[in-house]
Amino acid sequence: MRASVSSASRRATTGARALAAALAALLLVAPPARSQAAGKDSSGRAVRPRTMYEDLQMFSGVLNQIRVNHPDSVDTHELIMAAIRGMVQAQDPHSWVVTAVRFNAEKEKAFRAGKLYPVPVNFESEGGSFVVIGTAPGSQASRADILPGDELIAVDNQPVSAESSDELDIALAGPKHSTVKLVLERRRSNGTLVQLVREVKRERVEESTAVPAVFMLDAQTGYIRITSFANMKVADDLHAALGKLEKQGMKRLLLDIRNNGGGSVDEAARIAGEFLPEGSIVYMTQTRKKSGMKDTARVDRSFFSRERRYPIVLMVNRGSASASELLAGALQDHDRALIVGRTSFGKSLVMSAFFLPDGSYYEMVFGLLKTPCGRIIQRQYRGMRTREYYRLAGKERDVSGRPSCKTDGGRVVYGGGGIYPDVVFPEPEPAPIWAAKLYEESVPLKWIGGHLSASGASYTSADALAANPIVPQAVVDDFRKFATEQGVAIPSGEDADRRLQRIIIREVAQAKWGDAGLYRIQAVLDPEVRLGVAAFDKAAALK
Repeated sequence: MRASVSSASRRATTGARALAAALAALLLVAPPARSQAAGKDSSGRAVRPRTMYEDLQMFSGVLNQIRVNHPDSVDTHELIMAAIRGMVQAQDPHSWVVTAVRFNAEKEKAFRAGKLYPVPVNFESEGGSFVVIGTAPGSQASRADILPGDELIAVDNQPVSAESSDELDIALAGPKHSTVKLVLERRRSNGTLVQLVREVKRERVEESTAVPAVFMLDAQTGYIRITSFANMKVADDLHAALGKLEKQGMKRLLLDIRNNGGGSVDEAARIAGEFLPEGSIVYMTQTRKKSGMKDTARVDRSFFSRERRYPIVLMVNRGSASASELLAGALQDHDRALIVGRTSFGKSLVMSAFFLPDGSYYEMVFGLLKTPCGRIIQRQYRGMRTREYYRLAGKERDVSGRPSCKTDGGRVVYGGGGIYPDVVFPEPEPAPIWAAKLYEESVPLKWIGGHLSASGASYTSADALAANPIVPQAVVDDFRKFATEQGVAIPSGEDADRRLQRIIIREVAQAKWGDAGLYRIQAVLDPEVRLGVAAFDKAAALK
C-alpha cells in the first residue's frame, strides 16, 4: 500500500506542476510573491517565508491527491470552485461567489430584467447558513417581526440550498405580491431559541418614497425620516420635504437616518448638496491601484443658500450603514450637523463583480471609502467570524484607540469603524420576554383589525393621536385578554400597561395611516428623539 500511494504521488507530480502553473496564470500571479512574513519557529530558528508559487504547488498537490486516491468520483472543477469560494469569502464578510451552474438561467434573466419581485429581507451568508441583517423599510416584511440575527432555516418547507446571498435573492424572487414562507430561528435576549414562521410578500420598495415622515415636532423643529438611499428619488423627495417644512416656519432640522442601511452613494452626495457649499468633499476613495472611479466625490451643485443654514441634528445608530454613513461623515467633518445616537454600523466599501471563464462570477471588495477629513468608515473584520462581525456592529462605546482627524472647525472626530456620534445615547433597555413573545406570535397584528373595526372612528388623524398618544384603559384590558387567549401571559402593573399603550398606539398608527403615521407616532413616543431635540444648543454652536 505504501509503494502504491508513493507511485500515485509520483504520477501526480507532473499534473501538479502543470496545475500550479495554470492556477498562477488564472490568478494573474506576477513574479513570485512572499505569502507570509519571515519569522522564527518555536526553537528560535529563522523561518524563510513561503512564496505564492510554493503555496500554489501545495494546493495543487492536495487537489491531485484527492483526484488520484479518493475512493469517490471527483469533479475537479467543483473542488476548485469550492476553493475559490473559500478564498474570496475568507477576505471579508461582504465578498461572495456565484457559481454559474447554481442558477436557473431563465429565472436569473427574469430577475435581472426586473420581471420578478424580490423578498425585501437582506441576508448575509455565515458559515453555510443565512442570517438576517435587515428588512427593507416600508415593506410588509418590516412589520412582520423579522429581526437582525434571525437565521433562515427553510423556505416553503424546503431546506435552504443557496450558497450565496445573490443566489438566495434569485431563489426567493417571484411574481409581484406573491408570498413565500420563511422559517427563521431566533435567539432571545435570555439565550433561549425560538422557531418562527413568517409569510412574506414579494415587493419592490423602491417604488415608494424613502422619505415617509415629514412634519413639525414643535413650532421651530422640523423632523424628516430617510429610510433608505436605494430609491433613486430620495434626494428629490428630501428637497421637497425641506421646502414644505420651511414654509411651516422650520428654524432647525432633526434628520433621522437610524436603521437606514444605505443604497446609492450618488443619492447620498446629492443630499449632502442640500447642506454643503458647491465643491465640498463628500467622500474619498482609497484603492490599491487606479480603478477608473473618481478619487474624490464633491458637491457638484447646491440647493442650499446661505440664509438657510439652520442647525441640524442628525440621528444615527448601528443600523445606519454604507451611504448613510457617508452622509453622516460628510456633515460631521464639515461641521454642518451634530451627529447624535450610537456608533453606526461601519460598512463603506467599494465592490465590483469579476467574471470567471465558466460564467461564474465573484463580487469582491477592491477599495474603501473615507470621509472628507480622511476617516475610514469600514469596521475591522479580520480575526472574527461573520456572525460576530454583525453582532458587534455599533458596540464600541468609547474612543480609546480610535484614529482621529479634525473637522473644518477644528473639532476632533473619530474613525476606526462607523461614524462615532458627537453625542452618544445610552443603550436602550432590552424588551421583556413577554413583549418579544407578543411579536413572535404576531399578537398585535392579529388584534388590530378587530379593534379598528369596532373603534377605528375614534382615531381621527395621526396628528391628533400624536398630540395625545394614549388609549383608554379598556382598550389595554382588551388587548391583554386577547394576548392571553393567544397563549402570551402579560404581567399586571403600571410598567406593563405603559408598554402596552406604546405597542397599541404604534399598531393603530401603522394600520390607519401607514408608514407616515407610524413614524409620526414613533417620533413622539421615542425618548431618543427627545434627546436629539435637547442637543440643538450644541448643534447651533457648530462653526
